Amino acid sequence: MAIHYRCRHCKTHVGTIDHHSVNASSLGFEALNAEERQELLSYKENGDIDVTTTCEDCQDTLERYPEFHTLKSFIQ
Repeated sequence: MAIHYRCRHCKTHVGTIDHHSVNASSLGFEALNAEERQELLSYKENGDIDVTTTCEDCQDTLERYPEFHTLKSFIQ
């Protein structure tokens, strides 16, 4: 099992955590409510977990242009 992080905005692969170095429960996924889990986590048949996050570049853009938070996607 691996945990893969991908940016929700630009779809850039942010990183991967191998199951040998950490387990999913230590990452705080259990603190998410059902709606957040559905929105942010995707469980694959092979046991991998895809996590939707925001990369540093997109976060910087959102901080400079807070009105972009209202858009579903600000990447053209």
